[in-house]
Amino acid sequence: MAIRILITDDQPLQRMGMKMFLDGQTGIDVVGEAANGEDAIRLAEESQPDVVLMDIRMPGMDGIAATRKIVGTKAAIASPWVLLLTTFDLDEYVLAGLEAGASGFLTKDADPSDLLSAIRAVAVGDAVIAPAATRRLIDRLAVHSTQPLRETDQVPSVRRLSAREREILIAIGHGLTNSEIAEQLFLAESTVKSYVGRIFTKINARDRVQAVIIAYRANLVRAGESSGTTE
Repeated sequence: MAIRILITDDQPLQRMGMKMFLDGQTGIDVVGEAANGEDAIRLAEESQPDVVLMDIRMPGMDGIAATRKIVGTKAAIASPWVLLLTTFDLDEYVLAGLEAGASGFLTKDADPSDLLSAIRAVAVGDAVIAPAATRRLIDRLAVHSTQPLRETDQVPSVRRLSAREREILIAIGHGLTNSEIAEQLFLAESTVKSYVGRIFTKINARDRVQAVIIAYRANLVRAGESSGTTE
């Protein structure tokens, strides 16, 4: 079954270029184009895409507000996955978009093959954020924090995790993949995948990006720590 794509960008040439590329790819079906956040919300409801490519900076309703609306209002019925498109690598708006529920981000100058890989990744529920970007995300979270973070106050759901689940959440917070976690903890990758699913359910995380944010909010990972650290 083809992955249904909604392209959202206020630049007609940008939309045209992405549509021309995606229309030529096997297993991809562009079902709509939106020029702003309001149109994206309406078309997401009408066309039921699997993935929304969402520009961040647009006149009127921006991509962050649109992402929050699309993800939030349809969370109970398998809302589309949102992939943010940004001009700058992890600019000041990306963090807000990720916290709004986006499954990852990609710069607009990314290689077309990377765009295709990112679409296919988020379509199956994976997050598109590399370990290096994860560390920068945590650094930016630290900069934007306005109060001390305490597990009991910030993320009570983390207390429901077992010791092993907590360990795996910390690894996710450092940007490790399932295979890397399996290697580090001497587990089968299928076992790690099962743990990850249970963790997401317990902490109410939509995907790995939200899990990273929750791990930081719960003070399980901190800015400046190594990606190999598991406390």
